[in-house]
Amino acid sequence: MNFLFVHQNMPGQYRELVQWLAKAGGHRIYFITQRQNAPKLPGVETRVYRPHHRPDAKAYGLSSVWEEAAGSGFGAVAAAQQIEKKEGFRPDIIIGHVGWGELSFFKQLWPDVPIIGYFEYYYNMTGGMVGFDPAEKITAHAPYLNHARNLVPLANIETVDLGHCPTYWQRDRFPESFHRKLYVCHDGIRTDQLLPDPKVSLQLGRLAHPVTREDEIVTYVARNLEKTRGFHTMMRALPRILAERPKARVVIVGGDDVSYGKQSDHPGGLRGEMSAELGDRVDWERVHFVGKVPYPDFKKLVQISRCHIYLTMPFVLSWSLLEAMSMQATIVASDVAPVREAVTHGETGLLVDFFDPDALAAQVVEVLANPQDHAHLGPAARAHVVENYDFLTRCLPEHLARINALVPESKRLS
Repeated sequence: MNFLFVHQNMPGQYRELVQWLAKAGGHRIYFITQRQNAPKLPGVETRVYRPHHRPDAKAYGLSSVWEEAAGSGFGAVAAAQQIEKKEGFRPDIIIGHVGWGELSFFKQLWPDVPIIGYFEYYYNMTGGMVGFDPAEKITAHAPYLNHARNLVPLANIETVDLGHCPTYWQRDRFPESFHRKLYVCHDGIRTDQLLPDPKVSLQLGRLAHPVTREDEIVTYVARNLEKTRGFHTMMRALPRILAERPKARVVIVGGDDVSYGKQSDHPGGLRGEMSAELGDRVDWERVHFVGKVPYPDFKKLVQISRCHIYLTMPFVLSWSLLEAMSMQATIVASDVAPVREAVTHGETGLLVDFFDPDALAAQVVEVLANPQDHAHLGPAARAHVVENYDFLTRCLPEHLARINALVPESKRLS
C-alpha cells in the first residue's frame, strides 16, 4: 500500500505505526513534515516542506490561527503534488494530524484518497486548561480567542473520512457532532520493550557511584518544566519530601522552555522562579535537574524510581505516564479527568489534588516510608497498560482495521 503521513514534527504520534509498517515491508511510505532534523527511519521517504505563508506578527488575533494553518496546509499539499509529479507517488491513504491545518486541502488535490485525521484537542472554556487555575485570570476576549483556535478542526472534520482520538477524554472535548467520525484508540505503548529491571543502574552527574533500586529515588518527568505539567506544585512539595526522607534524592527531567500555557516572567524561567521562592528550604544537593535526557536514560530513571510523580492540568495525557506504568512504577499523579482515565486511585496508582503540594508531599513520603503497602500498584499499572494501551496487541490491530475499512480490498493489510 502507498502511505502518506503528514505531521509538522515527524514522527509525532506515528512513531510506532510508521516503523511497524516499514518493517512489515511491501509498502511505499512517504512522510511530509516541517521538521528540519527529522529522524531517518528505514523504509520511509521523508520530505521537508515549508509553509506557503505565515501571518504577520500584527495579524488579527481571531483569524491568525487559521491564516497560519492555511499556509501550512497549502505548503503541505504543494509538497505532495511535487512528489507525485517528480517521483510518481500517489497515496492509497493519507494519515496525519489536523491541528496545524496540514490536511486541509488534500481533498482538493486527491478527492478519492481517504484521509484519517488525528484530532488531539478542542479548546473549551470549561473542563480543560482554560479556567482550571484560579490564579490565572481570564480576559474578556478569551472565549473568542479560544474558540478561534477551533477553526482548524471545525474545517477538517469535513475534510477527513475518519478521525482518530487517543483517549475518550480528548474525544469528549470535541462537539458531539464530531463523534460519529471519531474512533478512540491510543497511539500505542511498546510494553514489550518497557519492562521493570531490578538490576538497573544509572550514573547521575555529581555522584561518585551509580544509583540503583537500592537508592531512594523520586522522579518527575515532563517535556518542559511548566505549570501545565504541575512543575510548580512538585517543587513546592520538595521541602517536606526531603526533610522527612533524609536519604531521598529527586531527579527532575525536562527542559526550561514552555510547551503549553504562559511563560514565567522570571529571567530563569519557572525553574528559576521556583528556586528563588524555595531558597534554602530545599537541600539542593539532593535535587538533580538533568534536563532532557536520551530515551534509554529516561527508561532507566523510571526503572530505578521508588516513586514517580506525574502532574498535569486537564490536558493531553503524556506518553511518559503510560510508559512509567508499563515499567511498574509506583505513581503519584494529579487527580484530574484525563489522568483518571488511565489511573485508578489505590489500584494502579495514587491521585492527589493538583494544587496541593502538601498532599503531594505526604503521599510521596508515605510511598517511600511504606513501600510494602504500595507494592501492588506497579504490577497492576503494568497489567492495565498491557490490556488497554499496548501497541502490538491492542492498538495496532485497531488502527489497521480502521485503515482497511477505507481502502479497496486488494490494498488491505493483513
